[in-house]
Amino acid sequence: MKKAEFITHWNLIEPGQKLKPCPIAYKHKGSTFDEDGIRILGSPEFIDAVLSRVKDLLDYENGSTRLSISHSEATDKETGRPLGSYKAYIQVHQRGEQAQMMNQIFGL
Repeated sequence: MKKAEFITHWNLIEPGQKLKPCPIAYKHKGSTFDEDGIRILGSPEFIDAVLSRVKDLLDYENGSTRLSISHSEATDKETGRPLGSYKAYIQVHQRGEQAQMMNQIFGL
């Protein structure tokens, strides 16, 4: 999709839609690149601003699903030196049956 088409599409999206990510299967093997998820890159202020708009995702930290979260400073691939910017990744994973049963028993 070209930029103009994407902006038109974005403008036509109904605001305030409920986030409904498809949880990644329990014990999934391999890449999760093709699964639902969010990647946010930039300053801490920008990342926090985006996170403030997707707080619905916090509901997925519960007895049947869990949030897989990574938040760290970005580094140069060649030197490993910090870049002064940050990265945050969020995905929803299905909990295993045993964990779900224990969470129900203990009211989690």
